[in-house]
Amino acid sequence: MASKLDNATASHLTALKGIPRNSSYVIPGLYDLSTEDTNWVLTSSFIIFTMQTGFGMLESGCVSIKNEVNIMMKNVIDIVLGGFTYWLFGYGMSFGRGPLSNPFIALGDFLLDPPVGDALMGQIFAAFLFQLSFATTATTIVSGAMAERCNFKAYCMFSFLNTVVYCIPAGWVWGEHGFLNNLGAVDIAGSGPVHLIGGASAFASAAMLGPRLGRYAEGYDPLPLGNPVNACMGLFVLWWGWLAFNSGSTYGVSGAKWQYAARAAVMTMMGSFGGGFISSIYSFWRHEGRMDIMDLINGVLGSLVSITAGCFLYRAWEALVIGAIGSLFCVLAMPLFDRMGVDDPVGASAVHGVCGIWGVIAVGLFADNPIPLDTTNGRSGLFKGGGWYLLGIQTLSALCLACWGICSTFLLLYVVNKIIPIRMDPHEELLGADLTEHRIRHTQIGLSRAISALAPIKVDLNELSGVQPIGMNPGHERSIDQLRAAEDKLQQWQSYLDQVIGRKDSKSKHQKEPMEGDIKLNMQSPSKLLGTGNVFSRRLRSVPLKDQTFSQGLYRVNNSELPVIGNPKSDKDANFAWVD
Repeated sequence: MASKLDNATASHLTALKGIPRNSSYVIPGLYDLSTEDTNWVLTSSFIIFTMQTGFGMLESGCVSIKNEVNIMMKNVIDIVLGGFTYWLFGYGMSFGRGPLSNPFIALGDFLLDPPVGDALMGQIFAAFLFQLSFATTATTIVSGAMAERCNFKAYCMFSFLNTVVYCIPAGWVWGEHGFLNNLGAVDIAGSGPVHLIGGASAFASAAMLGPRLGRYAEGYDPLPLGNPVNACMGLFVLWWGWLAFNSGSTYGVSGAKWQYAARAAVMTMMGSFGGGFISSIYSFWRHEGRMDIMDLINGVLGSLVSITAGCFLYRAWEALVIGAIGSLFCVLAMPLFDRMGVDDPVGASAVHGVCGIWGVIAVGLFADNPIPLDTTNGRSGLFKGGGWYLLGIQTLSALCLACWGICSTFLLLYVVNKIIPIRMDPHEELLGADLTEHRIRHTQIGLSRAISALAPIKVDLNELSGVQPIGMNPGHERSIDQLRAAEDKLQQWQSYLDQVIGRKDSKSKHQKEPMEGDIKLNMQSPSKLLGTGNVFSRRLRSVPLKDQTFSQGLYRVNNSELPVIGNPKSDKDANFAWVD
């Protein structure tokens, strides 16, 4: 890397034209971007951001319907709060250039905002956005492991502070100050800093929260998915984002970088082919010829995690092997964690944690020296004749990252739990976080059954029971109910008139004059009885009654058979004409 502008390429000089030619300004490696490199990094960042959609769809598809909105809200919170704190202090703790930076933590460049006159403004913003997309991904991994029983307010506080869990080890591996980076650790796209940290945090959070109510009451088999189609769609979106995740991590296309960017994309796909193949065979074997959805999904995702650390350092057959081994580790680890009592609804601990460890170590075994890039500092993996050094550094890196992820997450959740309990109340968990946290009522979940079960323990559910179900317009439903009620009243009136007419016909043979106490009504026109502007009068005009019968009709005062219409003052609605 050139340290002075005198040695810069033409594209670098174009990007840095605001700096005088005789300047001795040292370009930090993170900002050593040409115009083409900056364009590549920005575009990759945009695509990586779509992985948030994939995570949200996958996680919402794995949980029950009554919690699917809640898990999507957590993914939004991860971006909003996690991204905000990454700008506040996270980026500075990973890549800060202050005088107090040390091999453990960087200090400086907090509240990043280079002025217009800064010649590196474009490079700084591009680098920040790229690292931000990685940081939000690492935080989102944890949300799936905490699904269906984590207090939403406590999760918001956790998401706000979880940036610390990610940004410090990211600096160890990628920062110029980091001790692992200086020892020669290699991680191109984040099997360690992103996925292993996220998986270790997921394991710690799932263990600390405990299993969902009744999770292991009938064995260790996986629970039914809330929406398998969403889960599969989430896989495809993540697959797409992973191409930018790995190819974009060449950090440019200048020089020979574009060749390795293309290689990274192909090796990413090759790794997923190997992982999908092995997980399919495993699922058919385990389920006696049937395919389990989560075995296939997590097998593919596990292979993608495994290939990420050395995505352009492998040959095609090596990528297939690494992806296949990672997938096998994943599908074997998921039931193992369940038997340990670690309830991870989406399998994040296995996919990102276990496969993250394998992905970091695989570099020490299979990595090529990517001439002319200095990605591996001129070293190769053990199987390429590079000796044991790179394998040892990669193993140390995996150990440090796993320990940090688990311990720091336990500590953070312990502090959050002292402020806001991280576990939902049991009745909230039974009713679902969508209803209790967001006032979203699903029609499919049998709310009345849960309410009746909770009633004996004196839980106040009046407010929740009045929440309108989603998918319907309450105003329209109310209007339809009122129309039905009006129709019922019309039918009662018509039935009553039919009865009176029948009674009159039977009496007319025996008497000609009305009895005492009777009221004689002229029934030639029903509108005289009920009024001309009335909905009931309009309906009665269509009743096939004989004028002669009505002309002789009799209505008895206070007839007990008259239908009760109700109090017009209390039951009257502006949209309907009620009969007094």
